[in-house]
Amino acid sequence: MAEGTSLEMPEYVIERVMQKRGRLRVFDQFDAAKTALVVIDMQKFYVDGLPSAISIIPAINRLAENLRSRGGVVAWVSMTAGKGGKSLWPLYHDKFFHPENGARHRDELTPGAKGHALHEELDVRANDIFASKSRFSAFFPGVCDLHEQLQERGIQHVAITGVVTNFCCETSARDAMMLDYQVAMISDSNAARYVEDHINGFTTVFQSFGDVVSADEFLEDMLR
Repeated sequence: MAEGTSLEMPEYVIERVMQKRGRLRVFDQFDAAKTALVVIDMQKFYVDGLPSAISIIPAINRLAENLRSRGGVVAWVSMTAGKGGKSLWPLYHDKFFHPENGARHRDELTPGAKGHALHEELDVRANDIFASKSRFSAFFPGVCDLHEQLQERGIQHVAITGVVTNFCCETSARDAMMLDYQVAMISDSNAARYVEDHINGFTTVFQSFGDVVSADEFLEDMLR
């Protein structure tokens, strides 16, 4: 296990990272007052029936409480795939699903639908940030206003949590880094359907987009 990653990284990834930058961690510390915990797609549509997603709720709540107490912010990002019975992403729904599955994804992730709501066990506060996206990435221009909301609060660092590790969480981490945020993915506060997908999402970010640390490492080592 690589120190500072809290999960098994393939040896070739460790070797490549050390050749590239000579250290495992990209960043030494995040200023808590300039940090946002970004929680991706922890909605009932995705979380219910996915044990790995249910299991990370306590860690997300602990991170949220700790960061708020230290002057940081919590941002809840939700996927909104449809409105008024119309898809907000027709290419995805028409080409990447069976018709009935595409319709379900569209309709269950429409505002007001049961599946669109954040999971009831999450510690959501009224003064948190709330953002909606219609693509995988929470930082993709034109489909989510998270970046603008974070900039209004002077945020420079983001800690990515939520579901699923290798889709919306990974792509959000990539785009955040390319907008010049310092990024950490929290290894035990992301979830995927399969272990292999979970690890693959982290290895990509670890090589070129940010740090991968556990909740304890983030709170005790990185956050000041």
